Amino acid sequence: MLLVALTQVACSQQLPQHSEQNLHNNLMYAVAWKQTAAEYRALYHQGFNLARMRLELALVNRTPGSRPLAVISDVDETLLLSSSYWGYLVNQRQDFFDDSSWDKWIAENRTIASPGASKFLQFCKENNVEVFYVTSRNQGEETYQFALANLASAGFPYVDSQHVTVLRDSSNKEIVQQQISEEYDVVVLLGDNLNDFSRRYYVTEVDQRLELSEEDSDKYGRDYILFPNPTDGHWIRAIFGDSEPPANDQNRLIFKHAATSSAWSR
Repeated sequence: MLLVALTQVACSQQLPQHSEQNLHNNLMYAVAWKQTAAEYRALYHQGFNLARMRLELALVNRTPGSRPLAVISDVDETLLLSSSYWGYLVNQRQDFFDDSSWDKWIAENRTIASPGASKFLQFCKENNVEVFYVTSRNQGEETYQFALANLASAGFPYVDSQHVTVLRDSSNKEIVQQQISEEYDVVVLLGDNLNDFSRRYYVTEVDQRLELSEEDSDKYGRDYILFPNPTDGHWIRAIFGDSEPPANDQNRLIFKHAATSSAWSR
């Protein structure tokens, strides 16, 4: 018991001291889960395992003269993780994604490969399945070079101008996906946001997104491989009407209402 008590005291002395007000942050629980939960990493492995199973089936069923196989993937929070960026936002008492700090962080090339991504992409390369990276980013004139550097630093295959598309002025990936589909048999799409799969998910209400996800339930794990992202995405916009709402008490109340809209009451 004495050892436990001493250990707890030692740990508390090592932690930085913050006021209760400074500890209030809407991102904290989600970021802590992303940073520490084995379940978070397991979901990535599960997603890539599903994608590989779909590819293995497609490879077995290929016929002579058929179009080459391909995978279309989102980049951020799908193949590349930005763990240190989210920790930075918590330290800055930011409740939501922030474009200006993100642009500075991206330039430092600190992204890391998501769990299972490298292994899956290597499988694609070994089996002549081409991978197309389609991302929405805008860090100015160097946006494309930043994206190439991030992907290349992770050691991913097919990192070239033919396979990497960066959309600076739009988040609509459907046009690029359709162009790829004209020449390739696209087996799966990978993403952390339903918008990575289809433009039809660009709706503004929570209930609309939920309804569409139910309509497309047969596609998940087959055509669409979805990865976990509790920190940002179009689900935030559906709640606030803005993907990057400011950190203030009014928005914290809106977030609380979203979390408690079906709460048990006694």
